[in-house]
Amino acid sequence: MVKKQEIVKEIVKNIGLLDDQKIRAALDEQYDTKERLAKILVRLGYVASEGVGNTLVPQAGMLPVSIKTEDIDLKAVDAIPSQLAAAHRVIPFKLEGKTLFLATDDPINFLAGDFFEKITNLDIDMEFADKADIDKAIADLYGSKQKEKAPGYSGLSKLSEEIKDVKGGDDAPVIKLVNMIIEEALKRRASDIHVEPLEHKFRIRYRIDGVLHEIQGPPKRLQGSIISRLKIMAGMDIAEKRLPQDGRIKLRLENKELDLRVSTLPAAYGESVVMRILDKSGFMVGLEDMGFLPENKKEFEKLINLPNGMILVTGPTGSGKTTTLYAVLSHINQKERKVITIEDPVEYQLDGINQVQVRSQINLTFANGLRSMLRQAPDIIMVGEIRDLETAEIAVQSALTGHLIFSTLHTNDAAGAVTRLVDMGVKPYLVASTVQGILAQRLVRTICPSCREIYNPSKEELVLLSIAPDQLRDFEFYKGKGCSTCNNTGFKGRMGIYELLIMTDSIKELVIENTSSAVLCKKARELGM
Repeated sequence: MVKKQEIVKEIVKNIGLLDDQKIRAALDEQYDTKERLAKILVRLGYVASEGVGNTLVPQAGMLPVSIKTEDIDLKAVDAIPSQLAAAHRVIPFKLEGKTLFLATDDPINFLAGDFFEKITNLDIDMEFADKADIDKAIADLYGSKQKEKAPGYSGLSKLSEEIKDVKGGDDAPVIKLVNMIIEEALKRRASDIHVEPLEHKFRIRYRIDGVLHEIQGPPKRLQGSIISRLKIMAGMDIAEKRLPQDGRIKLRLENKELDLRVSTLPAAYGESVVMRILDKSGFMVGLEDMGFLPENKKEFEKLINLPNGMILVTGPTGSGKTTTLYAVLSHINQKERKVITIEDPVEYQLDGINQVQVRSQINLTFANGLRSMLRQAPDIIMVGEIRDLETAEIAVQSALTGHLIFSTLHTNDAAGAVTRLVDMGVKPYLVASTVQGILAQRLVRTICPSCREIYNPSKEELVLLSIAPDQLRDFEFYKGKGCSTCNNTGFKGRMGIYELLIMTDSIKELVIENTSSAVLCKKARELGM
Protein backbone atom coordinates (compact mmCIF):
# COMPACT_ATOMS: atom_id res chain seq x y z
CA MET A 1 0.00 0.00 0.00
CA VAL A 2 2.85 2.38 0.83
CA LYS A 3 4.40 1.79 -2.60
CA LYS A 4 1.19 2.61 -4.43
CA GLN A 5 0.61 5.70 -2.32
CA GLU A 6 4.05 6.92 -3.40
CA ILE A 7 3.08 6.30 -7.04
CA VAL A 8 -0.08 8.37 -6.58
CA LYS A 9 1.94 11.09 -4.88
CA GLU A 10 4.36 11.28 -7.80
CA ILE A 11 1.54 11.31 -10.38
CA VAL A 12 -0.25 14.22 -8.74
CA LYS A 13 2.99 16.08 -8.07
CA ASN A 14 4.35 15.67 -11.61
CA ILE A 15 1.37 17.37 -13.24
CA GLY A 16 1.73 20.30 -10.86
CA LEU A 17 -1.57 19.99 -9.00
CA LEU A 18 -0.42 19.90 -5.36
CA ASP A 19 2.59 20.14 -3.11
CA ASP A 20 3.86 17.28 -0.89
CA GLN A 21 2.00 18.42 2.23
CA LYS A 22 -1.41 18.56 0.56
CA ILE A 23 -0.88 15.25 -1.21
CA ARG A 24 0.02 13.56 2.08
CA ALA A 25 -3.06 15.07 3.79
CA ALA A 26 -5.30 13.76 1.01
CA LEU A 27 -3.76 10.27 1.15
CA ASP A 28 -4.14 10.14 4.94
CA GLU A 29 -7.78 11.16 4.56
CA GLN A 30 -8.32 8.40 2.01
CA TYR A 31 -6.80 5.83 4.37
CA ASP A 32 -9.22 6.89 7.12
CA THR A 33 -12.41 7.28 5.05
CA LYS A 34 -11.79 4.84 2.16
CA GLU A 35 -13.23 7.44 -0.25
CA ARG A 36 -12.01 7.91 -3.80
CA LEU A 37 -9.00 10.22 -3.92
CA ALA A 38 -10.45 12.52 -6.58
CA LYS A 39 -13.51 13.11 -4.39
CA ILE A 40 -11.29 13.86 -1.38
CA LEU A 41 -9.22 16.39 -3.36
CA VAL A 42 -12.43 18.26 -4.21
CA ARG A 43 -13.84 18.05 -0.68
CA LEU A 44 -10.63 19.41 0.87
CA GLY A 45 -10.72 22.31 -1.57
CA TYR A 46 -7.42 21.41 -3.24
CA VAL A 47 -8.88 21.21 -6.76
CA ALA A 48 -11.85 22.84 -8.45
CA SER A 49 -13.79 19.78 -9.59
CA GLU A 50 -13.66 16.01 -9.85
CA GLY A 51 -12.75 16.49 -13.50
CA VAL A 52 -9.20 16.32 -12.24
CA GLY A 53 -9.51 12.57 -12.80
CA ASN A 54 -9.41 13.04 -16.57
CA THR A 55 -6.09 14.86 -16.26
CA LEU A 56 -4.56 11.95 -14.37
CA VAL A 57 -5.50 9.18 -16.85
CA PRO A 58 -2.28 9.24 -18.93
CA GLN A 59 -0.12 9.62 -15.82
CA ALA A 60 -1.78 6.58 -14.18
CA GLY A 61 -1.07 4.42 -17.22
CA MET A 62 -4.75 3.79 -17.99
CA LEU A 63 -6.51 3.51 -21.32
CA PRO A 64 -9.87 5.25 -21.80
CA VAL A 65 -12.67 2.81 -22.62
CA SER A 66 -16.27 3.26 -23.69
CA ILE A 67 -18.68 1.24 -21.56
CA LYS A 68 -21.93 0.03 -23.10
CA THR A 69 -24.17 -2.22 -21.05
CA GLU A 70 -24.99 -4.53 -23.97
CA ASP A 71 -21.27 -5.23 -24.58
CA ILE A 72 -20.39 -6.11 -20.98
CA ASP A 73 -19.33 -9.70 -20.25
CA LEU A 74 -21.84 -11.10 -17.72
CA LYS A 75 -19.22 -13.54 -16.41
CA ALA A 76 -17.17 -10.52 -15.40
CA VAL A 77 -20.19 -8.96 -13.69
CA ASP A 78 -20.77 -12.15 -11.68
CA ALA A 79 -17.18 -12.08 -10.40
CA ILE A 80 -17.91 -9.16 -8.04
CA PRO A 81 -20.87 -8.71 -5.64
CA SER A 82 -23.17 -5.92 -6.81
CA GLN A 83 -22.99 -3.99 -3.53
CA LEU A 84 -19.19 -3.85 -3.66
CA ALA A 85 -19.08 -2.83 -7.31
CA ALA A 86 -21.55 0.00 -6.71
CA ALA A 87 -19.79 1.09 -3.50
CA HIS A 88 -16.41 1.34 -5.27
CA ARG A 89 -17.92 2.71 -8.51
CA VAL A 90 -16.31 0.08 -10.71
CA ILE A 91 -17.81 -1.84 -13.63
CA PRO A 92 -16.41 -5.33 -14.34
CA PHE A 93 -16.73 -5.42 -18.14
CA LYS A 94 -14.42 -8.20 -19.38
CA LEU A 95 -12.91 -11.45 -18.09
CA GLU A 96 -9.97 -12.94 -19.99
CA GLY A 97 -8.42 -15.99 -18.37
CA LYS A 98 -7.29 -14.92 -14.90
CA THR A 99 -7.55 -11.19 -15.65
CA LEU A 100 -10.63 -9.17 -14.72
CA PHE A 101 -11.00 -5.77 -16.41
CA LEU A 102 -12.64 -3.03 -14.36
CA ALA A 103 -13.76 0.40 -15.53
CA THR A 104 -13.57 3.31 -13.10
CA ASP A 105 -13.98 7.07 -13.27
CA ASP A 106 -11.18 7.57 -10.73
CA PRO A 107 -7.78 6.73 -12.28
CA ILE A 108 -5.88 6.95 -8.99
CA ASN A 109 -8.14 4.73 -6.91
CA PHE A 110 -5.57 2.01 -6.27
CA LEU A 111 -7.50 0.87 -3.18
CA ALA A 112 -10.19 -0.61 -5.42
CA GLY A 113 -7.68 -2.57 -7.46
CA ASP A 114 -6.02 -4.02 -4.36
CA PHE A 115 -9.39 -4.84 -2.83
CA PHE A 116 -10.78 -6.76 -5.79
CA GLU A 117 -7.53 -8.64 -6.36
CA LYS A 118 -7.83 -10.02 -2.82
CA ILE A 119 -11.49 -11.02 -2.89
CA THR A 120 -11.57 -12.44 -6.45
CA ASN A 121 -8.10 -14.04 -6.58
CA LEU A 122 -7.81 -12.60 -10.10
CA ASP A 123 -5.42 -10.14 -11.72
CA ILE A 124 -7.11 -6.75 -11.98
CA ASP A 125 -6.69 -4.41 -14.96
CA MET A 126 -8.14 -0.97 -14.22
CA GLU A 127 -9.30 1.19 -17.14
CA PHE A 128 -10.81 4.67 -17.23
CA ALA A 129 -14.40 5.40 -18.28
CA ASP A 130 -16.44 8.57 -18.34
CA LYS A 131 -18.43 9.31 -15.16
CA ALA A 132 -21.72 9.31 -17.10
CA ASP A 133 -20.95 5.85 -18.53
CA ILE A 134 -20.17 4.51 -15.04
CA ASP A 135 -23.40 5.97 -13.62
CA LYS A 136 -25.47 4.43 -16.43
CA ALA A 137 -23.80 1.03 -16.13
CA ILE A 138 -24.35 0.94 -12.35
CA ALA A 139 -28.02 1.82 -12.86
CA ASP A 140 -28.45 -0.78 -15.64
CA LEU A 141 -26.55 -3.62 -13.97
CA TYR A 142 -27.24 -3.07 -10.29
CA GLY A 143 -30.20 -0.71 -10.10
CA SER A 144 -32.83 -3.31 -9.20
CA LYS A 145 -30.47 -5.05 -6.80
CA GLN A 146 -29.72 -1.80 -5.00
CA LYS A 147 -33.43 -1.12 -4.60
CA GLU A 148 -33.80 -4.44 -2.83
CA LYS A 149 -31.54 -3.26 -0.02
CA ALA A 150 -33.25 -2.90 3.32
CA PRO A 151 -34.37 0.68 4.01
CA GLY A 152 -32.08 2.52 6.38
CA TYR A 153 -28.87 0.76 5.31
CA SER A 154 -27.69 3.12 2.59
CA GLY A 155 -24.05 2.08 2.27
CA LEU A 156 -21.18 0.02 3.54
CA SER A 157 -19.30 3.06 4.85
CA LYS A 158 -21.98 3.83 7.47
CA LEU A 159 -21.18 0.59 9.25
CA SER A 160 -17.58 1.62 9.86
CA GLU A 161 -18.37 4.89 11.65
CA GLU A 162 -17.70 3.46 15.11
CA ILE A 163 -15.13 0.80 14.14
CA LYS A 164 -11.80 1.09 15.94
CA ASP A 165 -8.75 1.73 13.73
CA VAL A 166 -6.19 -0.72 15.15
CA LYS A 167 -3.20 -2.23 13.34
CA GLY A 168 -3.53 -5.92 12.53
CA GLY A 169 -7.14 -5.82 11.43
CA ASP A 170 -7.54 -2.48 9.66
CA ASP A 171 -6.71 -3.58 6.11
CA ALA A 172 -9.23 -1.84 3.83
CA PRO A 173 -10.42 -4.94 1.91
CA VAL A 174 -11.00 -6.84 5.15
CA ILE A 175 -12.96 -3.93 6.63
CA LYS A 176 -15.15 -3.82 3.52
CA LEU A 177 -15.77 -7.56 3.63
CA VAL A 178 -16.68 -7.56 7.32
CA ASN A 179 -18.98 -4.59 6.79
CA MET A 180 -20.69 -6.37 3.92
CA ILE A 181 -21.21 -9.52 6.02
CA ILE A 182 -22.86 -7.51 8.80
CA GLU A 183 -24.94 -5.37 6.44
CA GLU A 184 -26.21 -8.41 4.55
CA ALA A 185 -27.25 -10.02 7.85
CA LEU A 186 -29.27 -6.92 8.74
CA LYS A 187 -30.84 -6.83 5.31
CA ARG A 188 -31.97 -10.46 5.68
CA ARG A 189 -33.37 -9.94 9.23
CA ALA A 190 -30.82 -12.35 10.73
CA SER A 191 -30.65 -12.76 14.50
CA ASP A 192 -27.17 -14.34 14.49
CA ILE A 193 -24.10 -14.47 12.26
CA HIS A 194 -22.00 -17.66 12.34
CA VAL A 195 -18.42 -17.42 11.03
CA GLU A 196 -17.01 -20.94 10.83
CA PRO A 197 -13.58 -22.08 9.58
CA LEU A 198 -13.81 -25.56 8.04
CA GLU A 199 -11.09 -27.76 6.55
CA HIS A 200 -11.47 -26.62 2.94
CA LYS A 201 -13.75 -23.59 3.16
CA PHE A 202 -14.64 -20.55 5.23
CA ARG A 203 -18.37 -20.75 5.95
CA ILE A 204 -20.71 -17.84 6.77
CA ARG A 205 -24.24 -18.61 7.95
CA TYR A 206 -27.15 -16.41 9.07
CA ARG A 207 -29.83 -17.55 11.49
CA ILE A 208 -33.09 -16.25 10.04
CA ASP A 209 -36.36 -17.03 11.81
CA GLY A 210 -34.55 -19.66 13.87
CA VAL A 211 -33.02 -21.55 10.91
CA LEU A 212 -29.41 -21.31 9.68
CA HIS A 213 -28.88 -20.32 6.03
CA GLU A 214 -25.47 -20.51 4.37
CA ILE A 215 -24.36 -17.64 2.14
CA GLN A 216 -21.48 -17.41 -0.30
CA GLY A 217 -18.44 -17.13 1.92
CA PRO A 218 -15.16 -15.29 1.31
CA PRO A 219 -12.00 -17.17 0.25
CA LYS A 220 -10.49 -19.34 2.98
CA ARG A 221 -7.18 -17.46 2.71
CA LEU A 222 -8.93 -14.40 4.22
CA GLN A 223 -10.13 -16.41 7.24
CA GLY A 224 -7.47 -15.15 9.66
CA SER A 225 -7.81 -11.50 8.63
CA ILE A 226 -11.61 -11.49 8.93
CA ILE A 227 -11.61 -13.17 12.35
CA SER A 228 -8.92 -10.75 13.57
CA ARG A 229 -11.01 -7.83 12.34
CA LEU A 230 -14.07 -9.07 14.22
CA LYS A 231 -12.03 -9.55 17.40
CA ILE A 232 -10.64 -6.02 17.14
CA MET A 233 -14.13 -4.58 16.68
CA ALA A 234 -15.33 -6.56 19.72
CA GLY A 235 -12.44 -5.40 21.92
CA MET A 236 -10.89 -8.86 22.20
CA ASP A 237 -7.25 -9.95 22.39
CA ILE A 238 -6.38 -10.90 18.80
CA ALA A 239 -3.22 -12.70 19.93
CA GLU A 240 -5.19 -15.12 22.14
CA LYS A 241 -6.43 -17.96 19.93
CA ARG A 242 -6.40 -20.84 22.42
CA LEU A 243 -9.17 -19.68 24.78
CA PRO A 244 -12.81 -18.68 24.19
CA GLN A 245 -13.50 -14.94 24.38
CA ASP A 246 -16.58 -12.74 24.64
CA GLY A 247 -17.02 -9.16 23.48
CA ARG A 248 -19.46 -6.71 21.96
CA ILE A 249 -19.64 -4.43 18.95
CA LYS A 250 -21.68 -1.24 18.96
CA LEU A 251 -22.88 0.21 15.66
CA ARG A 252 -25.14 3.15 14.85
CA LEU A 253 -26.93 3.15 11.50
CA GLU A 254 -28.86 6.37 10.90
CA ASN A 255 -31.43 6.26 13.71
CA LYS A 256 -30.83 2.59 14.57
CA GLU A 257 -28.58 1.51 17.42
CA LEU A 258 -27.22 -2.01 17.08
CA ASP A 259 -25.44 -4.15 19.63
CA LEU A 260 -23.61 -7.29 18.49
CA ARG A 261 -22.67 -9.80 21.20
CA VAL A 262 -19.60 -11.67 19.98
CA SER A 263 -18.33 -15.08 21.09
CA THR A 264 -15.23 -16.90 19.85
CA LEU A 265 -14.44 -20.59 20.31
CA PRO A 266 -11.18 -22.32 19.29
CA ALA A 267 -12.01 -25.11 16.83
CA ALA A 268 -10.02 -27.61 14.77
CA TYR A 269 -9.46 -25.31 11.76
CA GLY A 270 -9.49 -21.90 13.45
CA GLU A 271 -11.64 -19.80 15.73
CA SER A 272 -15.40 -20.03 15.30
CA VAL A 273 -17.16 -16.68 15.79
CA VAL A 274 -20.86 -16.17 16.54
CA MET A 275 -22.48 -12.73 16.69
CA ARG A 276 -25.93 -12.16 18.20
CA ILE A 277 -27.57 -9.05 16.69
CA LEU A 278 -29.66 -6.85 18.99
CA ASP A 279 -31.53 -3.94 17.42
CA LYS A 280 -32.03 -1.74 20.47
CA SER A 281 -34.17 0.77 18.64
CA GLY A 282 -36.41 -1.97 17.20
CA PHE A 283 -37.77 -3.11 20.55
CA MET A 284 -40.68 -2.63 22.15
CA VAL A 285 -43.18 -5.43 22.16
CA GLY A 286 -46.38 -5.17 24.17
CA LEU A 287 -48.39 -8.03 25.64
CA GLU A 288 -50.99 -7.45 22.95
CA ASP A 289 -48.31 -8.20 20.32
CA MET A 290 -47.19 -11.50 21.85
CA GLY A 291 -49.80 -13.66 20.12
CA PHE A 292 -51.59 -14.97 23.23
CA LEU A 293 -54.96 -16.63 22.87
CA PRO A 294 -57.59 -14.41 24.55
CA GLU A 295 -58.14 -16.76 27.50
CA ASN A 296 -54.39 -17.21 28.08
CA LYS A 297 -53.79 -13.46 27.90
CA LYS A 298 -56.50 -12.80 30.48
CA GLU A 299 -55.10 -15.39 32.91
CA PHE A 300 -51.51 -14.25 32.37
CA GLU A 301 -52.41 -10.61 33.08
CA LYS A 302 -53.95 -11.72 36.37
CA LEU A 303 -50.69 -13.48 37.29
CA ILE A 304 -48.35 -10.60 36.50
CA ASN A 305 -50.46 -8.18 38.56
CA LEU A 306 -50.23 -10.25 41.75
CA PRO A 307 -48.59 -8.45 44.71
CA ASN A 308 -46.07 -11.24 45.39
CA GLY A 309 -44.95 -14.70 44.36
CA MET A 310 -42.82 -16.15 41.59
CA ILE A 311 -43.72 -16.33 37.89
CA LEU A 312 -41.49 -18.36 35.59
CA VAL A 313 -41.05 -18.30 31.81
CA THR A 314 -39.54 -21.45 30.31
CA GLY A 315 -38.35 -22.63 26.95
CA PRO A 316 -35.16 -23.47 25.03
CA THR A 317 -32.51 -20.93 24.06
CA GLY A 318 -33.80 -18.48 21.47
CA SER A 319 -37.48 -19.04 22.24
CA GLY A 320 -38.15 -15.41 23.19
CA LYS A 321 -38.19 -15.69 26.99
CA THR A 322 -36.36 -12.38 27.51
CA THR A 323 -38.67 -10.58 25.08
CA THR A 324 -41.68 -11.89 27.02
CA LEU A 325 -40.26 -10.71 30.34
CA TYR A 326 -39.45 -7.27 28.91
CA ALA A 327 -43.02 -6.99 27.62
CA VAL A 328 -44.31 -7.97 31.08
CA LEU A 329 -42.12 -5.43 32.89
CA SER A 330 -43.12 -2.67 30.49
CA HIS A 331 -46.77 -3.55 31.06
CA ILE A 332 -46.66 -3.48 34.88
CA ASN A 333 -44.04 -0.75 35.37
CA GLN A 334 -45.61 2.17 37.24
CA LYS A 335 -44.26 5.19 39.09
CA GLU A 336 -45.53 3.72 42.37
CA ARG A 337 -43.37 0.58 41.96
CA LYS A 338 -39.63 0.03 42.07
CA VAL A 339 -38.49 -2.52 39.50
CA ILE A 340 -34.95 -3.97 39.41
CA THR A 341 -33.56 -6.58 37.03
CA ILE A 342 -30.33 -8.57 37.00
CA GLU A 343 -29.45 -9.93 33.57
CA ASP A 344 -26.66 -11.59 31.61
CA PRO A 345 -26.52 -9.59 29.41
CA VAL A 346 -28.79 -6.54 29.56
CA GLU A 347 -30.22 -6.82 26.07
CA TYR A 348 -32.44 -3.72 25.97
CA GLN A 349 -32.72 -0.64 28.17
CA LEU A 350 -36.18 -0.18 29.68
CA ASP A 351 -37.32 3.28 30.77
CA GLY A 352 -37.83 3.70 34.51
CA ILE A 353 -36.33 0.31 35.41
CA ASN A 354 -33.02 -0.31 37.21
CA GLN A 355 -31.12 -2.94 35.22
CA VAL A 356 -27.99 -4.67 36.54
CA GLN A 357 -25.47 -6.53 34.39
CA VAL A 358 -23.97 -9.78 35.72
CA ARG A 359 -20.17 -9.56 35.92
CA SER A 360 -18.79 -12.92 37.01
CA GLN A 361 -15.17 -11.73 36.79
CA ILE A 362 -15.79 -9.46 39.81
CA ASN A 363 -18.12 -11.97 41.51
CA LEU A 364 -21.31 -10.08 40.61
CA THR A 365 -23.30 -13.26 39.98
CA PHE A 366 -27.07 -13.71 39.84
CA ALA A 367 -27.09 -14.83 43.47
CA ASN A 368 -24.87 -12.02 44.79
CA GLY A 369 -26.65 -9.42 42.72
CA LEU A 370 -30.07 -10.62 43.86
CA ARG A 371 -28.96 -10.55 47.48
CA SER A 372 -27.83 -6.92 47.12
CA MET A 373 -30.95 -5.91 45.20
CA LEU A 374 -33.14 -6.89 48.15
CA ARG A 375 -31.51 -4.10 50.16
CA GLN A 376 -32.81 -1.62 47.57
CA ALA A 377 -36.43 -2.23 48.70
CA PRO A 378 -37.80 -3.28 45.29
CA ASP A 379 -41.42 -4.22 44.62
CA ILE A 380 -40.68 -6.28 41.51
CA ILE A 381 -37.51 -8.22 40.66
CA MET A 382 -36.58 -9.87 37.39
CA VAL A 383 -33.79 -12.47 37.47
CA GLY A 384 -32.51 -13.22 33.98
CA GLU A 385 -32.11 -16.94 34.68
CA ILE A 386 -32.16 -19.30 37.65
CA ARG A 387 -29.02 -21.36 37.09
CA ASP A 388 -28.20 -22.81 40.50
CA LEU A 389 -29.60 -23.64 43.94
CA GLU A 390 -28.25 -20.48 45.58
CA THR A 391 -30.08 -18.20 43.12
CA ALA A 392 -33.22 -20.33 43.36
CA GLU A 393 -33.28 -20.21 47.16
CA ILE A 394 -32.83 -16.43 47.30
CA ALA A 395 -35.57 -15.97 44.69
CA VAL A 396 -37.93 -18.22 46.68
CA GLN A 397 -37.21 -16.37 49.93
CA SER A 398 -37.80 -13.05 48.16
CA ALA A 399 -41.18 -14.25 46.93
CA LEU A 400 -42.08 -15.39 50.45
CA THR A 401 -41.24 -11.96 51.89
CA GLY A 402 -43.62 -9.98 49.69
CA HIS A 403 -41.76 -9.45 46.41
CA LEU A 404 -43.00 -10.29 42.92
CA ILE A 405 -40.27 -12.31 41.19
CA PHE A 406 -39.96 -13.02 37.46
CA SER A 407 -37.36 -15.38 36.05
CA THR A 408 -36.62 -17.98 33.38
CA LEU A 409 -35.67 -21.65 33.29
CA HIS A 410 -34.52 -23.91 30.47
CA THR A 411 -37.18 -26.63 30.40
CA ASN A 412 -39.20 -28.16 27.59
CA ASP A 413 -42.63 -27.54 29.12
CA ALA A 414 -44.33 -25.71 31.96
CA ALA A 415 -44.60 -28.71 34.27
CA GLY A 416 -40.90 -29.42 33.84
CA ALA A 417 -40.05 -26.13 35.59
CA VAL A 418 -41.43 -27.48 38.87
CA THR A 419 -39.32 -30.63 38.78
CA ARG A 420 -36.27 -28.59 37.70
CA LEU A 421 -36.49 -26.44 40.84
CA VAL A 422 -36.93 -29.53 43.02
CA ASP A 423 -33.98 -31.23 41.29
CA MET A 424 -31.87 -28.15 42.06
CA GLY A 425 -32.61 -28.68 45.75
CA VAL A 426 -35.56 -26.38 46.48
CA LYS A 427 -38.04 -28.03 48.87
CA PRO A 428 -41.29 -29.05 47.12
CA TYR A 429 -43.43 -27.23 49.70
CA LEU A 430 -41.50 -24.01 49.02
CA VAL A 431 -42.06 -24.38 45.28
CA ALA A 432 -45.78 -24.93 45.88
CA SER A 433 -46.10 -21.89 48.14
CA THR A 434 -44.17 -19.40 45.97
CA VAL A 435 -44.63 -20.27 42.29
CA GLN A 436 -47.91 -18.75 41.06
CA GLY A 437 -47.70 -19.65 37.39
CA ILE A 438 -45.40 -20.94 34.65
CA LEU A 439 -45.45 -19.89 31.00
CA ALA A 440 -43.74 -22.22 28.52
CA GLN A 441 -43.17 -20.89 25.02
CA ARG A 442 -41.74 -21.56 21.58
CA LEU A 443 -41.23 -19.45 18.48
CA VAL A 444 -42.53 -20.97 15.24
CA ARG A 445 -42.07 -19.73 11.70
CA THR A 446 -45.04 -18.13 9.95
CA ILE A 447 -46.00 -18.70 6.33
CA CYS A 448 -44.86 -16.01 3.90
CA PRO A 449 -47.92 -13.89 3.02
CA SER A 450 -46.53 -13.14 -0.46
CA CYS A 451 -46.45 -16.73 -1.70
CA ARG A 452 -48.86 -18.67 0.48
CA GLU A 453 -51.30 -21.02 -1.24
CA ILE A 454 -54.05 -23.35 -0.11
CA TYR A 455 -53.20 -27.05 0.01
CA ASN A 456 -54.74 -30.30 1.21
CA PRO A 457 -52.88 -31.90 4.15
CA SER A 458 -51.92 -35.57 4.07
CA LYS A 459 -53.55 -38.19 6.30
CA GLU A 460 -50.41 -38.31 8.44
CA GLU A 461 -50.58 -34.55 9.02
CA LEU A 462 -54.26 -34.77 10.01
CA VAL A 463 -53.47 -37.53 12.51
CA LEU A 464 -50.63 -35.44 13.95
CA LEU A 465 -53.01 -32.49 14.35
CA SER A 466 -55.82 -34.69 15.78
CA ILE A 467 -58.19 -33.53 13.04
CA ALA A 468 -60.78 -35.96 11.70
CA PRO A 469 -61.45 -35.95 7.92
CA ASP A 470 -65.04 -34.78 8.49
CA GLN A 471 -63.67 -31.67 10.27
CA LEU A 472 -61.74 -30.46 7.24
CA ARG A 473 -64.53 -28.10 6.20
CA ASP A 474 -63.84 -26.08 9.35
CA PHE A 475 -60.21 -25.39 8.40
CA GLU A 476 -58.15 -23.91 5.60
CA PHE A 477 -54.54 -25.08 5.24
CA TYR A 478 -51.79 -23.00 3.67
CA LYS A 479 -48.18 -23.49 2.71
CA GLY A 480 -45.58 -21.14 1.24
CA LYS A 481 -44.24 -22.15 -2.15
CA GLY A 482 -41.22 -19.84 -1.86
CA CYS A 483 -40.51 -16.44 -3.41
CA SER A 484 -37.92 -13.65 -3.41
CA THR A 485 -39.58 -12.03 -0.39
CA CYS A 486 -38.85 -15.06 1.83
CA ASN A 487 -35.61 -16.19 0.12
CA ASN A 488 -37.54 -19.15 -1.34
CA THR A 489 -38.13 -20.70 2.08
CA GLY A 490 -41.92 -20.28 2.19
CA PHE A 491 -41.65 -18.69 5.64
CA LYS A 492 -41.24 -15.12 6.83
CA GLY A 493 -41.26 -14.02 10.47
CA ARG A 494 -42.11 -15.93 13.63
CA MET A 495 -44.85 -16.00 16.22
CA GLY A 496 -45.06 -17.29 19.78
CA ILE A 497 -47.02 -20.31 20.96
CA TYR A 498 -47.64 -20.70 24.68
CA GLU A 499 -48.57 -23.12 27.45
CA LEU A 500 -49.73 -21.54 30.71
CA LEU A 501 -49.73 -23.55 33.94
CA ILE A 502 -51.64 -21.94 36.82
CA MET A 503 -50.70 -23.26 40.26
CA THR A 504 -54.15 -24.24 41.51
CA ASP A 505 -54.68 -25.99 44.84
CA SER A 506 -54.81 -29.42 43.19
CA ILE A 507 -51.56 -28.74 41.31
CA LYS A 508 -49.89 -27.53 44.53
CA GLU A 509 -50.88 -30.76 46.29
CA LEU A 510 -49.17 -32.78 43.57
CA VAL A 511 -46.06 -30.57 43.81
CA ILE A 512 -45.85 -31.11 47.59
CA GLU A 513 -46.11 -34.87 46.96
CA ASN A 514 -43.11 -34.49 44.61
CA THR A 515 -44.88 -36.13 41.67
CA SER A 516 -43.32 -36.35 38.21
CA SER A 517 -43.70 -33.67 35.55
CA ALA A 518 -45.77 -36.09 33.43
CA VAL A 519 -48.37 -36.41 36.21
CA LEU A 520 -48.38 -32.63 36.70
CA CYS A 521 -48.83 -32.08 32.97
CA LYS A 522 -51.72 -34.55 32.77
CA LYS A 523 -53.50 -32.92 35.70
CA ALA A 524 -52.94 -29.43 34.29
CA ARG A 525 -54.45 -30.43 30.96
CA GLU A 526 -57.46 -31.86 32.74
CA LEU A 527 -57.85 -28.42 34.33
CA GLY A 528 -57.67 -26.71 30.94
CA MET A 529 -53.99 -25.84 30.49
